[in-house]
Amino acid sequence: MSRTSPHTHHEGGQVSRRGLLKTAGGLTAALALGAGATATTADAAPGTFTHPGMLHNAGDINRAKVRITAGDDPWLSGWNRLTANSHSQSTWSPRATATIIRGGTGQNYGLLYNDIAAAYQNALRWKVGGTEANAQCAARILNAWATTLTTVTGNADRFLAAGLYGWQFANAAELMRDYGAFDLGAFQEMMVKVFYPLNNQFLTGHNDACITNYWANWDLCNMASVLAIGILNNDGSKYDQAVDYFKNGAGNGSIKNAVPFLYSNVEGYDLGQWQESGRDQGHTVMGMGQMGAICEMAWNQGEDLYSYDGRRFMKAAQYVAKYNLNMDVPFTTYNWGSGQNCSPQSQTVPGAGSRGQVRPVWAMLHYHYGRRLLLDDRYISQMCFSVAPEGGGGDYGTDSGGFDQLGFGTLMYAK
Repeated sequence: MSRTSPHTHHEGGQVSRRGLLKTAGGLTAALALGAGATATTADAAPGTFTHPGMLHNAGDINRAKVRITAGDDPWLSGWNRLTANSHSQSTWSPRATATIIRGGTGQNYGLLYNDIAAAYQNALRWKVGGTEANAQCAARILNAWATTLTTVTGNADRFLAAGLYGWQFANAAELMRDYGAFDLGAFQEMMVKVFYPLNNQFLTGHNDACITNYWANWDLCNMASVLAIGILNNDGSKYDQAVDYFKNGAGNGSIKNAVPFLYSNVEGYDLGQWQESGRDQGHTVMGMGQMGAICEMAWNQGEDLYSYDGRRFMKAAQYVAKYNLNMDVPFTTYNWGSGQNCSPQSQTVPGAGSRGQVRPVWAMLHYHYGRRLLLDDRYISQMCFSVAPEGGGGDYGTDSGGFDQLGFGTLMYAK
């Protein structure tokens, strides 16, 4: 199928945020480059990775500390959601196991996603609140899995597990990397041996299926894992692999395939139809969290994917937010090939299933577009405040959908 429509356009030649940061003279040099120029460093991994530099940088952590100490909302409300969560308690006991199965017989992947949520949340409590017991707990969880986990398997869903839990696990480890009792080296090795091969296998082979068979989220979570492993391990080639796939990948997770149709000036706002919008809204909102995580991690390493291709992702997030606020959005028939033989499929209207579902993905997007960039993000903003303060794993049900994102965006992103 053609991926273009009368609404589709591409704005190339953007100078990356890192390119500007690396260019001597900053703004002056950027102006000298001219609007159509491309910085030579735009697609290269940073010479030195920033740590912590995934979902949260040092400034995010310090801001949360200062605001909570002062008793300021919405940070305090976000903090209270964190400390009330059962996964955030320093008494959490890891349940590390050698083989994790998602899909098919013997599924046990709940062991992994619950422990990851606990490691991340305890790490956050330590970073923001300074409590040693939480640091010890997070390190205990991460060390247990680093020395125990050897295999992620199952049916095709093993690729979802490798992607989702890969980037989340790496984020927990990134927060703990400077803690003495955490064996960073063992954890880095485990990520490369257990998660990366599956991430890479999916992005390069797509489980031997038609290239359009798998929904955007499958690519996105595996891209996010490769990116996170690259940052965790100071591995520029993996970082570049993920960023290049975001921009140019063949599957549905690359930016132009994930947002195949653009609509200009719909009631005053530019919108972008999301690849899964005709499917259902649970997976569509999940996609906001997965692509948002990629953009935020890249941003903290100096790469502005948030604004890539004329802020294409923002247009999609506005579209998804608007529909989930029970407003109408335009929809262009979406055609794709499924299975191994690219059997033709079609969607003609937005999928109303799970419309309005609450997932903790909107704070990251609003506080970037609406506060960092000071753009009018009307629908994203409305979604953000309608679900605030955001919780995390354990606050949105016990099944895997409640753990597809790490959450706590109100605490960590409010500006």
